[in-house]
Amino acid sequence: MYLPQLSPYAFKIGPVGVHWYGIFMVTAMFLGGWYVVRQGQRYGYDPDRLSSIALWAVIGGVVGARLVFVLANDPQWFWQDPLQVIRIWGGGLSFHGAIGGGALVLVYLLRDDKRLLGRLLDWSVPGIAIGIALVRIGNIFNHEVLGRMTELGFGRWPEQLIGSAIGVALLVRYFVVARRQPPPYLGFQFWSMVFWYQVLRGFIGETTRDNPLYLIHYVNPVWGIGFTTLTQLFTPPILAFAAYMIWRSKRNAEREAGTPTGALPDAASSRSP
Repeated sequence: MYLPQLSPYAFKIGPVGVHWYGIFMVTAMFLGGWYVVRQGQRYGYDPDRLSSIALWAVIGGVVGARLVFVLANDPQWFWQDPLQVIRIWGGGLSFHGAIGGGALVLVYLLRDDKRLLGRLLDWSVPGIAIGIALVRIGNIFNHEVLGRMTELGFGRWPEQLIGSAIGVALLVRYFVVARRQPPPYLGFQFWSMVFWYQVLRGFIGETTRDNPLYLIHYVNPVWGIGFTTLTQLFTPPILAFAAYMIWRSKRNAEREAGTPTGALPDAASSRSP
């Protein structure tokens, strides 16, 4: 959607403008952190410790999201205009960088507590999904992440709404899976979220998004679709890695439960809600 009449600012205090994009991002972080602490308290974890870990993970996610975005789109900023690298309030964050940065922080902080690491990765999914949904709405206010023009009578594809719908779908899926009996093993929720996000974005969102093309330069002007974008090129290896981590998480759960490979563990203690 391209609505030039929308202002990117929710309000201004003197010369300082508060962006809708930032408000949506902070809202997602708050809701995601609240859910992590709430789930942790159910398992007897110290809420102050969880809040501290969540804060560091958010910081790592923001840093990773910005660095990957700049590296993929405007690497010359590092030596030509370094201040642009930190201007995240104007938009420009990478989902993959956010996941990678946040996950690396969790792995470092919880390197001696694999069970809590698996649980926190899983519990982070609702916050990530809400973030995807809300930040894509923020992209409308920033006039970015546009869809390709079509000849189907509605102009551009509403790319931001498509991306937001993906976030909603991932959020619903999380709670549907969480209700399964027996519950999923540790790590399944997180890595399956990465897998399905990449499927939905790579094969739907990126196909209708007005992004530069690499290797294969195909555009259908009638339908407003094209491939391959940079994200689509990275889709197969990301899917393979996520599938491997799903398998690895299942294998670890089976080992803890003492069940043979290929059988589901019976001990609920090795799984997360």
